[in-house]
Amino acid sequence: MLLSEFDYNLPEELIAQMPADKRENSRMLVLDRHSQTISHKHFYDIVDIIDASCLLVLNNTKVMPARLYGQKEETGAKIEIFLLKQLDGKKWETLIKPSKRVKSGTVVKISDELSARTLAKTEEDGGWIVELIYEGNVLDVLHRNGNIPLPPYIERKMQSDEIKKLDFERYQTVYAKDEGSVAAPTAGLHFTQEILKKLKNKGVEIAYVTLNVGLGTFRPVKCENILEHKMHSETFEISQETADIINKAKAAGKKIIAVGTTTVRTLETAYQKYGEIKACHDESRLFIYPPYEFKVIDNLITNFHLPKSTLLMLVSALAGKDLIFKAYEDAIKNKYRFFSYGDCMYIC
Repeated sequence: MLLSEFDYNLPEELIAQMPADKRENSRMLVLDRHSQTISHKHFYDIVDIIDASCLLVLNNTKVMPARLYGQKEETGAKIEIFLLKQLDGKKWETLIKPSKRVKSGTVVKISDELSARTLAKTEEDGGWIVELIYEGNVLDVLHRNGNIPLPPYIERKMQSDEIKKLDFERYQTVYAKDEGSVAAPTAGLHFTQEILKKLKNKGVEIAYVTLNVGLGTFRPVKCENILEHKMHSETFEISQETADIINKAKAAGKKIIAVGTTTVRTLETAYQKYGEIKACHDESRLFIYPPYEFKVIDNLITNFHLPKSTLLMLVSALAGKDLIFKAYEDAIKNKYRFFSYGDCMYIC
């Protein structure tokens, strides 16, 4: 299977730069795999679409202020450090731009209370292991000095305090709990506490997993033969409570609705490793592409994904590549808003 088979043309004006006025007002394309039909709704309609025969599984990871801007102590050159994963102690796996301006031992000053020292290159393009230099709690320090790591297609040339505040709030799910992600599980951005309450009142079960979104989710595929692509590991956790809820729901014949591709990869990885959903703290390197037989999830709520991305391959595995591309063509025709701050799709 070739990378070029997962390409499509997207008008630049359809890349969402700002979130919808209200989370639940995002549009939702409903893709019915069985009838091969497409219908157009809004996300608040999800309350009428999902019934008590379903279990909804969400990723409750929380985005941390992982983007740091600083200057080389030696020359004052501007450097951007993108934190990917905490290793041990104060060491982090990072991406640095421009990486050619640093060498081993370079110190980048972020502020009076935070600096970073480069230690060694990684295999990633622009990848470095760095040691953060600070005192106190790292998350407290990052909240004072870091920035929400919006994806590069969301442009913020002039960042007012009002826009920064908006991004801190809206590039985060309302149920975010465990801080550690460098990108939001964007399918969950459409949910409100009110919608979750309405679903519970209908008898819909809700469970949570945690996958800390990292490079594995958004790393671009660079090889034409997609089988040569290697996924970067991302840590996930499933509690005993969630494992019990999912296994009981499967045994009862309930449909499992995953919210987001990260939830899909968490559940499918756990099943592949253990033959069931069990409480665990593990890592996922699972690359899902057509054809793939899903063992746990039945339906999926997801945003629209970048051309040639592993996420587009995952949804193509679930709904079929031809049907997905038909849906994307229809979404573009109807001027849906794409990517992280954009509209969503319900694959049922």
